[in-house]
Amino acid sequence: MSGTEEPKKERFAPKEPVTLNPPKDDIISREHLAQCDGTKEGYPTLVGIKGDVFDVSGKETYAPGKGYHVFAGKEPNRALGKSSLKPEDCVPDYSTLSETETKTLNDWHTFFSKRYNIVGRLPKAESDSRI
Repeated sequence: MSGTEEPKKERFAPKEPVTLNPPKDDIISREHLAQCDGTKEGYPTLVGIKGDVFDVSGKETYAPGKGYHVFAGKEPNRALGKSSLKPEDCVPDYSTLSETETKTLNDWHTFFSKRYNIVGRLPKAESDSRI
């Protein structure tokens, strides 16, 4: 590497360094997650992805009326895999995703894990597939 080349940036790395806390594995109920949609004072804004729960509080894009608010308080696995902002796609089950869509979902999980603290885990529901 010559002195003029910049080091290759890690995939999905944030532009500015982010200091994250160690991931927590406390169980967060789906009912509690639903309360954490950014509309209730005193509750954080949370998004679940593949069982991990990320705290996205303070990020304007997840606030009510903003583009990604549809994900807040949910585990929108199918929507993330399909790159969809449709509320009906914001469900945990991603068994119907194609291989490419599953890779997209995994990429979103990686993206979130490099930016937001994992504050807990969702319990596996019997009806949830591939979680």
